Amino acid sequence: MCIRDRGNTSLVIDVIDNGGQWTHREWRMLRYLGVDTQILPNNTPLSDLRPVDGLILSGGAARVGLTGELGNCAEYLTLDVPILGICAGHQFMAAHYGGETAEAPKPEFGAATITLVDGGGTIFEGTPSEQTVWESHNDEVTQAPPGYRITALSGSCPVQGMENEVGDRFGLQFHPEVNDSEHGARMFENFVAACERAQRAR
Repeated sequence: MCIRDRGNTSLVIDVIDNGGQWTHREWRMLRYLGVDTQILPNNTPLSDLRPVDGLILSGGAARVGLTGELGNCAEYLTLDVPILGICAGHQFMAAHYGGETAEAPKPEFGAATITLVDGGGTIFEGTPSEQTVWESHNDEVTQAPPGYRITALSGSCPVQGMENEVGDRFGLQFHPEVNDSEHGARMFENFVAACERAQRAR
C-alpha cells in the first residue's frame, strides 16, 4: 500500500506526468507549499510508488476523451488517498468512474471564465463564484460520474470541475498551475489541506 504512516507529519504528494507542458508547474506549486513532491512518469508501476498522502494526475497531449487510455493512472486511482486530476487527468478520472468524455464541440485555449456550482466544493473554497482560468483542451467531460457533483462550469464546457461525495477525488478541466488562472494557488492550497485532513484521519 502506497499510503504513508501517520507518524511522519510532513506531506508527500507526488505528480504523475501524463506528458503535459506544465507538469513542472504543478510540482513547483506543491514545493512552494512545503510539500515533499516529485514528478513520476505515468508508466511507473504502482508498486514502485513511494508511500504518499496524495497524488496529482497531470494534463497531457493524450486524447483521453477519444482513447480512454492514460498510462497506469487506473492503478493509481486504487490508492486510498486524495487525488486531483487536471485536464487529461480529470478526463481520465471521469471516464474511469463511469462518466462520459468526448471531443469538445468548442475546444478551449487561453483565458476563460468559469462559474462555480453551489459554492464549488473543496478545491474552490475561498474563491469567487466567477473567475478567470487558463484552458488548453480538445476533449472534455460531458457527464460527471455517478457519485460525483459538478463544482464548476463554463459557457462552452459543462464540467470544468467535479468532486466525489466522499471528498477524495477531484477533477479540473483547466490548468490551475498556470499563472493566468487567477486563483490557482488557492486551489493547490485547498488540495493540500484535503490531503492533510485525510492524513490526520488515518
